[in-house]
Amino acid sequence: MEDKLKIVREILKKYNQEHLIQFYSELTESQKSDLLNQILEIDFEEILYLYEKSKKDVLDSTEEVEPLDYSIKADLTKSQLKSLSSVGLKAIKSGKVGVITLAGGQGSRLGFSGPKGTFKLDIAPKKSLFEILCDYLKKYNDKYKICIPWYIMTSTNNYFDTLKFFERNKFFGYERNNIMFFNQENMPIIDIHGKLVLSETYKINLASNGNGNLFASLKNANLIKDMELRKLQWLFVGGIDNVLLDPLDPIFIGYTINSKCEVASKTLFKENPTDISWVFAKKYGKPAIADCENFTEELSKITDKKGKYLYRETNMLAHLFSLKAIQKMSNVSFPYHRAFRKNAFVNEEGMKQVPDKPNIYKFEQFVFDAFSHFNKIALLRVDPEKEFAPIKDFNGKYNPEAAAQRYEEIVLKNK
Repeated sequence: MEDKLKIVREILKKYNQEHLIQFYSELTESQKSDLLNQILEIDFEEILYLYEKSKKDVLDSTEEVEPLDYSIKADLTKSQLKSLSSVGLKAIKSGKVGVITLAGGQGSRLGFSGPKGTFKLDIAPKKSLFEILCDYLKKYNDKYKICIPWYIMTSTNNYFDTLKFFERNKFFGYERNNIMFFNQENMPIIDIHGKLVLSETYKINLASNGNGNLFASLKNANLIKDMELRKLQWLFVGGIDNVLLDPLDPIFIGYTINSKCEVASKTLFKENPTDISWVFAKKYGKPAIADCENFTEELSKITDKKGKYLYRETNMLAHLFSLKAIQKMSNVSFPYHRAFRKNAFVNEEGMKQVPDKPNIYKFEQFVFDAFSHFNKIALLRVDPEKEFAPIKDFNGKYNPEAAAQRYEEIVLKNK
């Protein structure tokens, strides 16, 4: 272990990160070994490059942005809805559609200890977010005598807890061989001074590196091969927290298939033009979601000759990818985006400290960065009253109580 420690000291000195072993002499032999191995696995060159690069990043320019075409679900005629639904149901019933759920988060913002997907909605009877999503899938399975392949992306922090939760609940009656769990990768977090952070005196603080790691994680888990063997053609990608999100909406699937696009997204209309939010647009001639913070109001007011807004479609994390698109993106290197967050850390005295304001930078990849690798995208605006009730925190607009009420009104009453 002394030879390994010598190598680690040299690495840390090179990157000015010697503080990571300041408590080394106080650790057990096992803790020492774990810390050294963790340090040797970290790509310091990459994380410090991202840190320096992010300080120079600039916002998008309006000169680089063009509008994307979209359809509005509420404006489709009954004939169009019936036709699209028929196309979508044909794909579902023939076993060509699978579902990917992004469930790497913890329930800490809800004051809840455990994977966010295990949080229970206060309905009668109470149901976890996982069970609510499972119910959507089982509805199609039971009706059409199929079993939709369900891929669940977890984080290293919640993988085992998620798996145990499903085991305790007997997988909610779902066929076990049709649920696949896989982990996304981690990235060290870094403080405002460019220093990596300890979560324990013997452990470096890592965070999941964003939902854009989906494609590489699927490949690393050999699940793209699984999709190929199952002869899937379409994969729906959605988050775990939106209780009104039907992952097998046949209208959306049919709309995407008819569009001849490899990728598609459901969108929400940005009601308030002054809101700072990312919008769907073309950047450099390719589909994208643009961060237009400095000119939000300017862009939001632009319409075409018919009065149709050109830059008011926002992301609701409801995407459809062809299998070919997923195969392609699994070989693409995604950019990282910097987020300023609040995170507990071990201070110079070796004590865990909880900050009262943001103190670290987290680097994440976003799934929507895949869009720029395609020439077009199918966008379908939906009604948030019918399809958007996420649970974000306890006190904000998107809280558990509001989600439960909407779920009862939209889903339970229409059973």
